[in-house]
Amino acid sequence: MIPVPKHTRSAVDARISDALKAVSARDEVTDIYFTACGGSFAHMLLNQYIVEREATVIVGHALNAAEFKARAPKRLGKNSVVIACSHSGTTPETVEAVQIARAAGALTISLTEDLGSPLDEASEFTVPYVHSAETMSPIHSAAVQVRLVFGILEAREGNAKGADLDQALGQVGDLVERIKQDHKERIARFAEAHKRAPLIYTMASGASYGVAYAFAICILQEMQWVDSAAIHAGEYFHGPFEITDFDVPFVQLIGSGPAREMDERALAFAQKYSNRMTVLDADELGVAALPGSVAEYITPLVFAPVLRTYAEKLGAARGHPMTVRRYMWQMEY
Repeated sequence: MIPVPKHTRSAVDARISDALKAVSARDEVTDIYFTACGGSFAHMLLNQYIVEREATVIVGHALNAAEFKARAPKRLGKNSVVIACSHSGTTPETVEAVQIARAAGALTISLTEDLGSPLDEASEFTVPYVHSAETMSPIHSAAVQVRLVFGILEAREGNAKGADLDQALGQVGDLVERIKQDHKERIARFAEAHKRAPLIYTMASGASYGVAYAFAICILQEMQWVDSAAIHAGEYFHGPFEITDFDVPFVQLIGSGPAREMDERALAFAQKYSNRMTVLDADELGVAALPGSVAEYITPLVFAPVLRTYAEKLGAARGHPMTVRRYMWQMEY
């Protein structure tokens, strides 16, 4: 049975529209702060990247929610938009970050699956989303965030890539499903080859670094209890490459856009000395078929569900279900 989405496209679109109208009504917008924890924070790294690549005036800042509170940004105020995300809507640090932002006069927009949650109540505007880790659509969390970012850039700076973004997001779901089918044998081989691996490194750069970070901390460390670290491909030659050896496993994402050069350089070296490279290449996956003006930003939305499919198979091979936790939700922390 195909699950019925908790939130409909029309309802999500209406919420996005309301939030963007409020952004348009502001006298000035100089900063967007993206704040969350864990996997939700990992998505925010893409948003900051988009603002840095596309905005001419607005500055983007991605901060862990606890760091947001501790850092107390001096620029936070009436010219700021704060976009927060918590899947459950109950992450205490994220709720508090939104409360701090709202008290400072910032416009607050939050994303959560559960309307009526503490995060929803703390925010001026809340956009719900659909969560299904192995799929992607225009109303999945990461896609909604990208839609909000480009909507703000259109409203405040006249960025004209919205139509291309909508076209790409309309294609991404089918592209993900095709890749998963094409990779069935590769996924099975990965799971069998890594089921006893004590550590697995992940590497990426540019728009895709957040996906590598999420795979390291949320999938391998949290859900599989496998030691991991996310390595930025641009930083690989400034320390991390010293751990490369014939039996050290890497998962490397080769993105699209100008950061691809960093990924390819790191891969060329790592492949010389490690026999355990798992590579997902945006070009080989068919991302080039998406509108070129936004393909770089959609690539992470392709990598994320495909990698989750790899992870599910790994968990089954290891006899370690993805839902098992030792500390999270099991005790006070």
